Amino acid sequence: MIAKTPLFALLLTAPLALLARADNAALPVPVDAGTQAPPATLSTPAEPSVRPAGTSAALPTGPTEYQATAAKLVYGLLSDSRYAYRPQPLDDALSADMYQRYLEALDGGKQFFTAADIARFDRYETLLDDAIKSGELEPAYAIFATYRQRVDERVEYARSLLKQDIFDFTGDDRFHYDREDAEWVADADALDALWKQSVRNDWLRLKLAGKEADSIRETLDKRYANLAENVSELEGQDVFQTFLNSYAGAIDPHTDYFTPRSAENFNLSMSLSLEGIGAVLQKQDDVVAIREIVAGGPADKTGILAPGDRITAVGQGESGPMVDVIGWRLDNVVEKIRGPKGSQVRLDMIPAGAGLDSKPARVVITRDEVRLEDQAAKAEVLTIPGQSDAPDQRIGVIELPGFYQDFEGRRLNRDDYASATRDVGKLLRELQTQDVDGVVLDLRNNGGGSLTEAIELTGLFIDQGPVVQVRESGGRVSVEGDRDGGVAWDGPLAVLVNRGSASASEIFAGAIQDYGRGLVIGETTFGKGTVQNLVDLDRWPANEEERFGQVKLTIAQFFRVSGGSTQNKGVVPDINFPASVDATEYGESTYDNALPWTKIAEVPHIRYGNFAPLVPQLEALHSKRVADNREFQWWKEDVERYRTEAAETSISLNEAERRAERDANEARRKERQEIRKELGLALDPLAAAQLDDGLTANERDIVEDTARQKAAEDRPDPLLRESAAILADAVWLLSNDAQLSAAVLPGSASAGHWAD
Repeated sequence: MIAKTPLFALLLTAPLALLARADNAALPVPVDAGTQAPPATLSTPAEPSVRPAGTSAALPTGPTEYQATAAKLVYGLLSDSRYAYRPQPLDDALSADMYQRYLEALDGGKQFFTAADIARFDRYETLLDDAIKSGELEPAYAIFATYRQRVDERVEYARSLLKQDIFDFTGDDRFHYDREDAEWVADADALDALWKQSVRNDWLRLKLAGKEADSIRETLDKRYANLAENVSELEGQDVFQTFLNSYAGAIDPHTDYFTPRSAENFNLSMSLSLEGIGAVLQKQDDVVAIREIVAGGPADKTGILAPGDRITAVGQGESGPMVDVIGWRLDNVVEKIRGPKGSQVRLDMIPAGAGLDSKPARVVITRDEVRLEDQAAKAEVLTIPGQSDAPDQRIGVIELPGFYQDFEGRRLNRDDYASATRDVGKLLRELQTQDVDGVVLDLRNNGGGSLTEAIELTGLFIDQGPVVQVRESGGRVSVEGDRDGGVAWDGPLAVLVNRGSASASEIFAGAIQDYGRGLVIGETTFGKGTVQNLVDLDRWPANEEERFGQVKLTIAQFFRVSGGSTQNKGVVPDINFPASVDATEYGESTYDNALPWTKIAEVPHIRYGNFAPLVPQLEALHSKRVADNREFQWWKEDVERYRTEAAETSISLNEAERRAERDANEARRKERQEIRKELGLALDPLAAAQLDDGLTANERDIVEDTARQKAAEDRPDPLLRESAAILADAVWLLSNDAQLSAAVLPGSASAGHWAD
């Protein structure tokens, strides 16, 4: 394959935005596996900062020696055709692109900088290339210093507005929230006008949610103060990573730079395993709280810890000093709690609901290896009513959130290393014992992962053969495929995809489609047709400690065995559902520097079936069924409503108008719930939940918010059920029409049990 040494780990992933949750106010993260994404899209630091609560990080003025070296190493990678698939010279033109991307990373909403600030920054526009090459990155830090100052100014102004009488909502003015294509405002007065409308919108949302004026004022004052505090905590590593990613992003959409800490977190997210206490943490104001306990993990085994508990101090081992962590950054608390299997950590905890002045309880936890099961493959069986007098069919459904793999565990040949293919294979064996008639593999919102897993997962359904073609920067094309004979499932198969299905998901879906092995159902996929490697910058200087970080580098483009690329175009399903997201709004085609679509020669491969003769009948049955399917029709209505609202760039600040919209939405949900009761349909567990509580993630009650998140997983899923019904239709049609079966599955011996 392309990568022959431990320097690389082959990746096929969607943009990082698909791989991480983000909330500018607060973010729940797995202990030892994740860190908070600080506001304004800045990334997390590589080294902890320990300072008293309420104090700011020292304002970074320039790079460290390690950062200067890392910048030069990244330049060497991205400009060298031996590594980068599409190397670009680091010149004034690329510098100008970097400059715009850096400004967007800091202030994408154009709500902090003024046109005067930008005019002052413009002198750096063609100097950033020289800064990268020399390691003298002061321009990046100078721009950031102004950013931090402007945030403080805006927050001070926003908090002052809460004391004024500006909250009359009877007029016809609007808050223009989408400023991506707007001009930079002229001066501070213009920013004042923008922020005034933003604050009024925040107030109106809380008012519509039933909050009283004093409560609204307290909530928003704390929210804005937290914004300033979060930005004040940003350090040199934050600035450095964000700036280097303005360079990486100028090369292509999927090249990224990771500091040592963020690289470790990315690798943990791919392995689905970590060593720690097994909890999900969330920052609430100045305190880190437990959001969720991982079942079976060390924290769960204590029988003491619960969601909502607050951590006030952390100690190492049996006698290490207890360190007060109130006011610390979330990622720094995570680092304190993280540790090797078998070691102990002591936590001072204040139970949920108790005041922060309460006496904390001390809990001793022995760290262990924790498997993130909620992110692993899982299965269920759906019963689909039979056509005419035919018996009901049992369709197994496997949900696969990502193509995960523990790269280090595989390299060390561990028996239990995490693997998407292994997990799916196990689930397939379990489904066979339950006598399912077909299997749907749900890849919706699966942003990709390991190339190896994509190939090996395909091998569970085909009996040897090529899976994907990979073209390197020099033009050499290699063919990667399944070399193991036999299959884990040779029966009816469907693959469910949507616009969030990317990269490795597209390789798998494309291969299943090219082989005629199964039906692809859903929406056209993301359209990412490139391969990335993780390059460890510390390998070259032979460091004993991690100093320079890693680069996720685009090194190749992949093609289907039929020769076409998924790049930009994605995988087009055999049976289409209405598009929930417009291709002009989301997907590879929205990137201004994405690679173009292209095609290479096809490679010989088996064609198990040809579903073209079957598709018209499946579409007819599908259309007839969903016309009477209330849940499916409601989903279509919601998609159309969402897309209409998404096209808006502003929102009314008229209370009566907003309240009417809110009441109409709530009435719609109540009406649907009543119809579900009348028809005996599964009820929506969130039907009575508040549509918009006006709060950010760290302002909500953790226990209630977690329960709501869990309930959302049990909401009716008409697309999944309809996909299973379509597969059941295919089995029924092929079983009852010998002529059609012969046309669709000409090689019945190799076509499995589609038409048994």
